[in-house]
Amino acid sequence: MTKKDVVYVGTQLALFILYAFCNGSIVVGYELRSVGLGMSTVGLLIILISILQLNKSLRPFPSPKEGGELITTGLYSVVRHPIYLGIIILFSGYSIFSASWIRLVVTVLLALLFDFKSKYEEDLLVQKFSSYKTYQKSTNRIIPFI
Repeated sequence: MTKKDVVYVGTQLALFILYAFCNGSIVVGYELRSVGLGMSTVGLLIILISILQLNKSLRPFPSPKEGGELITTGLYSVVRHPIYLGIIILFSGYSIFSASWIRLVVTVLLALLFDFKSKYEEDLLVQKFSSYKTYQKSTNRIIPFI
């Protein structure tokens, strides 16, 4: 674990706490709230499946786990960081469902953090796994098809 690991995870935790305790209301219709609830469900499923697929290689810090293996199947064959994708979808959906502009802003900040955090993580993964560069070329980082 490095100092950067602690900064990234600490910032992420602070944004999670801010998201949980802040609410700035906006007017959102029933239909859009239903879409938000659906998005939240999809995001949560992506997170849970990704965690199960990572299995023993899961760790909260960006530095690869000692003895961990590179997972490139399942959701990891579609994007390299499906947990980040799931969190963004979950938080976006719940922001819409709860009609909170502050939560939407925090979600954007989290997406930016995940962009920086995933680049840092990938630099470390390239050093640890010789096949990571090839994997990078065949999959998108966080958002499928982009």
